[in-house]
Amino acid sequence: MKFPTKSGVGEVVCDREEARRCYNLSLQKGEQEQPKRKEEELKKEDTKRCKTERIEPVEEHKPVELVIGQPEKTTRLGSNMSRSLETLMVDLLRKNADLLAWGPSDFKGINPEVIVHRLNVDPMVRPVKQKKRSFGAERNRIIEEEVSKLREEGYVSEVQYTDWLANVVVVPEAFGKWRMCTDFTDLNKACPKDPYPLPRIDLLVDSTAGYELFSMMDAYQGYHQIFMAEEDRIKTSFVTDRGIYCYNVMPFGLKNAGATYQRLVNRMFKHQIGTTMEVYVDDMLVKSMKEEGHLSDLGKAFEVMREYGMKLNPSKCTFGVRGGKFLGYMVSERGIEANPQKIEAISRIQSPKTLKDVQKLTGKIASLNCFISRSADKSLLFFKSLGKAKEFKWTKECEQALQSLKQYLATPLLANPKQGETLFVYLAVSDEAVSSVLVMEQEKTQNPVYYVSKMLQGAEKRYAQIEKLALALVITARKLRPYFQSHKIIVLTNRPLGHIMKRPDASGRLVKWAVKLGEYDVEYQSRTAIKAQVLADFVVEFAGEQVSEVKGAWLLHVDGSSNASNGGAGILLQGPDGVEIEVAARLSFAATNNEAEYEALILGLKLVVEAGVKELDVCTDSQLVAMQVEGAYETRERTMTQYLAKVKEQMSRFDRCTVQQIPRNENERADALSKFGAMIS
Repeated sequence: MKFPTKSGVGEVVCDREEARRCYNLSLQKGEQEQPKRKEEELKKEDTKRCKTERIEPVEEHKPVELVIGQPEKTTRLGSNMSRSLETLMVDLLRKNADLLAWGPSDFKGINPEVIVHRLNVDPMVRPVKQKKRSFGAERNRIIEEEVSKLREEGYVSEVQYTDWLANVVVVPEAFGKWRMCTDFTDLNKACPKDPYPLPRIDLLVDSTAGYELFSMMDAYQGYHQIFMAEEDRIKTSFVTDRGIYCYNVMPFGLKNAGATYQRLVNRMFKHQIGTTMEVYVDDMLVKSMKEEGHLSDLGKAFEVMREYGMKLNPSKCTFGVRGGKFLGYMVSERGIEANPQKIEAISRIQSPKTLKDVQKLTGKIASLNCFISRSADKSLLFFKSLGKAKEFKWTKECEQALQSLKQYLATPLLANPKQGETLFVYLAVSDEAVSSVLVMEQEKTQNPVYYVSKMLQGAEKRYAQIEKLALALVITARKLRPYFQSHKIIVLTNRPLGHIMKRPDASGRLVKWAVKLGEYDVEYQSRTAIKAQVLADFVVEFAGEQVSEVKGAWLLHVDGSSNASNGGAGILLQGPDGVEIEVAARLSFAATNNEAEYEALILGLKLVVEAGVKELDVCTDSQLVAMQVEGAYETRERTMTQYLAKVKEQMSRFDRCTVQQIPRNENERADALSKFGAMIS
């Protein structure tokens, strides 16, 4: 290759032998690193699964012996039950002790006629046999012990010929233990995703708050209680030093295992879910509004488990507690609280020194978003620092924001709304973010149900303030869709948001947002006094000019048009912060041109009054209307006198309102709207 230089023509000469040697080395390195990368991915996946918030009580509990004379067969009991209820609970558990498994020999699994796990492998995908990986002596010993245990329990069988073959990986667990996992990466790629939905965690948690007594249960080796379909077992084959084996039961790590298990529990507890039970995969919770009914609710759950052959893990079950940790949230009769461990993790975090530290901080904050008022604004400086990877610097402003966040975090409590109860929404916007809080009213006090916050991106930052409020409402409806579907929503704001969403002629996005919100029962009301300090804190953070009354002079352009059968009214309202509202209305009666001009003016004034505007300048191209309103022309016709009285009545509602005539060419937009209104059928 030749190229020009200052001193002449330069030339690059290729050494083909050296290039080939480098290429071969890169291939060898890639082959060596690929298994390592897969192992690291499996470690991360397994660690994530192990760290998933499990179901567990928060109050003290005590062991109870279920089989008299066998102290090793115990489970846990809440310590805050009354003596009589505790006695009855122990009797119930002992009668149903066969539903708890202390080992694989204690259960037979779910009847295959009820459910089996199928892979549905794409026949067009070529099977993959992974090259066997080598392990050290210690890990080989762990693998051999685990395989021996699986064979004794009947979970795996030895096979000889298979098209699909996976490796095993040993990953660390808590307390110095190790877990053997199977690398089903290639097999999972060949399987289509099962679209069966898992429950929304926030809705599950919401439906558990406010109950008096809970029993928290965990299935014994839940996935292994479901058998693999006969024809798919050999596809789960894995290789070890001792041979090749396949799973007879559904193993961890398969793509659609969670969906299969959720399908099973939804079928089993179809009459209990939503009333006396909540189930998320293998985490089960029996809830009772009154503790007197808990034994009955628990007994019905036991009957279903016996019918299907499901067994519980006694070491992970706790019966009769007042509250506990469910899917990462603290639920109790008082409501929903943030996990204290997550709050403590942020409170104890040191000032970030690297970009990775900031990423960890923002991740911890994200897990508490629904408990933090205007979390996007509070985290804004952290996210901005992430965008400066090459010149990362933890500034004084970032440190102040972190300390403010730590001071803000207590143990926030979220309320639990009942079905059909009216909920309220407060909105707040800033230059960088939009936020909202969904609240419910209890005994004349408003309590938060959910906080929503989003950082604005790109063009969103240039939206007018009223459009940002509309965006905040749309984001809230999208995030909290189940609440909007089940409850009447009242939006409390002193901005003309209701008129904009009902007559969204200003821009295409407002039309789109109005259509999205149209499926819900949403009402707009003026904001009154805040009835809870936590909500006052939310609104105080909102810039003063954005929560107060609509201030500054607004400009109203009106025009009317008429034809033989009807007329039209055109209205253009322009606010001081750049907001524009366009309205085209049809007059359903035959009107003269002057009558149409008055109709447009009265309609525009009513719109502005309801929007809360106090100062208004009106522009019309009708000389007659402008002069009559100003008193320069006398009104002789009875119709004109009545119209003028209506106009004066509306104008009296403003602190200041003027009407002036402008040339027709300066009123073209209102004129076009009036003509369009006249054509509306």
